[in-house]
Amino acid sequence: MDYLILREIGMIARCFQSISDTEFREVNLEKGQYLFLVRICENPGINQETLSNMLKVDRTRTAKAVKKLVEKDYIIKKHSEKDKRAFELYPAKKAVEIYSFLRKEENFSADTALSGFSDEEKELVCSLLKRMRTNIEKDWMAVKRGNKRSYLTE
Repeated sequence: MDYLILREIGMIARCFQSISDTEFREVNLEKGQYLFLVRICENPGINQETLSNMLKVDRTRTAKAVKKLVEKDYIIKKHSEKDKRAFELYPAKKAVEIYSFLRKEENFSADTALSGFSDEEKELVCSLLKRMRTNIEKDWMAVKRGNKRSYLTE
């Protein structure tokens, strides 16, 4: 039964990904780039490492997304004042202009997914999903560092 929960979560995630890839095509965003763009708009000056951790993706995927978003004039990449080797990411004017559209789409998707849920049910779902994420983050961090998951080493 437990694996069925993860399959449901996976199906939900793929549905949203497919919808967003289609909806955001009109603003020239593709393959989940909106996730990076929204987080940069909400966290101006964020660095790529923090962004990767926030989205739970590897640094290579973040670097590719950032590169494309810079090329499309959605974000500005600046050297950090504190560490000249590091970069900070800022939304460009073009990103600021479409941010409300991105959030509106995100809200519409959330409203659709949670249609018919009471406030208490929404809080419960959120709480349970946060617990699941916390549980899996340990393995995610280990794998990210090149280690094997614990069940493989026993």
